[in-house]
Amino acid sequence: MGEPREAFVELQQRLGRAGTRMLDRLRQAQAEDGRVDADDLARAAEDFGWPVVAVTGSATYYADFAEGRQGRRHVRVCEGTACFVSSQGQHIARIERALGVRQGECAPDGSVSLQGVRCLGFCYDSPALLDGDRPCSGETLGALFGDPLAARRRTRPERVEPLKMGAAEIPYTSTTERPVVLAGLVGGEEPWAVWPGVVTTGSPQKVMSEVAASGLRGRGGAGFPVAKKWSATAAEPAPRYVVGNGDEGDPGSYGDRLLMERDPHRILEGLALAAFAVGAPHGLILVRSEYPAAADRLRAAVAQAREAGHLGAQVHGSPVDFDVEIVVGAGSYVAGEETALLHALAGLRAAVRARPPYPTSHGFLGQPTAVNNVETLAAVPWIVRHGGAAYAQLGHPDEPGTKLVCLSQRFRRPGVYEVEFGVPLRHLVDDLGGGLREPYQLRAVQVGGPLGGFLAPDQLDLPLLSKPLAQAGAALGHASLVAVDATVPATAILRHAWAFGAAESCGACTPCRVGTRRGLEMAERLGAPGAALADHEPLLRVLDVASLCAFGRGVSCAVRSLLRVYADELHRASSTSEGGG
Repeated sequence: MGEPREAFVELQQRLGRAGTRMLDRLRQAQAEDGRVDADDLARAAEDFGWPVVAVTGSATYYADFAEGRQGRRHVRVCEGTACFVSSQGQHIARIERALGVRQGECAPDGSVSLQGVRCLGFCYDSPALLDGDRPCSGETLGALFGDPLAARRRTRPERVEPLKMGAAEIPYTSTTERPVVLAGLVGGEEPWAVWPGVVTTGSPQKVMSEVAASGLRGRGGAGFPVAKKWSATAAEPAPRYVVGNGDEGDPGSYGDRLLMERDPHRILEGLALAAFAVGAPHGLILVRSEYPAAADRLRAAVAQAREAGHLGAQVHGSPVDFDVEIVVGAGSYVAGEETALLHALAGLRAAVRARPPYPTSHGFLGQPTAVNNVETLAAVPWIVRHGGAAYAQLGHPDEPGTKLVCLSQRFRRPGVYEVEFGVPLRHLVDDLGGGLREPYQLRAVQVGGPLGGFLAPDQLDLPLLSKPLAQAGAALGHASLVAVDATVPATAILRHAWAFGAAESCGACTPCRVGTRRGLEMAERLGAPGAALADHEPLLRVLDVASLCAFGRGVSCAVRSLLRVYADELHRASSTSEGGG
């Protein structure tokens, strides 16, 4: 297969500069008068040397720009699964009444606007919103709008330090004898302890061999062997790039936000070690716009690392040059897929590209690129310091190492837990999470985000491993666990699942673009005369076999698992509709 022809990517190559600042340029234009108009598009195109159509494509694709005018006060309210479960969506109506504006609209005088987003990373203290860049969640959110939205006694894991952001801080702990990803937060390991020695006296082959011996796989959901990806990238001609994926969009997951906000230097050190292994002088990290504090802290960490000599030209007196650029997204779940993410980094529409070729040979600006999730990168310094063999002893023979697992607000003890692979899900739910807070009863657990799947309470003896979960009809994904209690109607959670797919499909392929909307229509009609639950299966098969990327297949997997777990309730709803009332 020949190399793909991507006109705007090739244009950037000919110009000799990437459009990594394009999304910031559009944000600036929007901040001036609340919208991106035709004059803004023309000026941005002139500044970057792009055709207007390329800039227009970006501006109309991303939710942050495409949803119309933004008010002087712009509020983003979370519609993610944990927030939906915590109030069954009622928090949105209450916020609309309090602000005097409907979701997706701006007040006529431009004073306030309200935007729905799929996750803000406050799943442990939902529901949540961002008022500008100020987060509010749980009790704080209730007090803000004069409504006790979930008043409760908060019980958290150990070692919590407040972020002082106007919302509850992220609870976290490590249950492993040797913390890896949380080594800096609970294990006392300072960042940048490995990099100076490696860059001055080490070798790329040694770093690569330790990572290979560790068995480390990608923690963003795909689970691809990290050393294999790095080796493939290193074998390609220069220039090469390394990319950190901080576009944590899975509702229910917030471990990446914890790392980016609380231990950003560890991510940067992991990215530097990856760059050393593959021979890349430049790295980039994409952070979703819904994580403004994470972007600020990463930028500050980059500046501090440059000042300390960890980044820049001839790092620590070595012949190695390496620097990092932080890029902020603009509202797109699919931008977490690596080919879409590379387009977003270049300021283009975050549309998925067919593979092969893979990013290891045709990545950022068409050059060889190793893309790794930030949790993956955070494990690399520990592996290089303690050895791949030590890491391989953790976890399970099929999947060595540790994983950050996020528990949602319905648990007695929500938070981020570092655990070893292979632990039973029941241990996570009952022992770590403490079961559900009173008076709720567990009806289902969503595993791995909206593209993961739903499991019934009697399936919780499954281990935290990809293969057994896949055999049970769920995907490990980001390993988040969202508890769905028995008060949430089956039809409501089905509509919620389809609504996510319809809202976040990138539109690059017809089966996913049209199929998710068709699924939402069927879910909304369930219970009405003539609606049949059986109509879902042909549509799910189309999504399985014809979707361009894993998004459509993931939506199909999640919906099919939901239909299984809630079979009795949904069949009763379907039978009622078929009976005409």
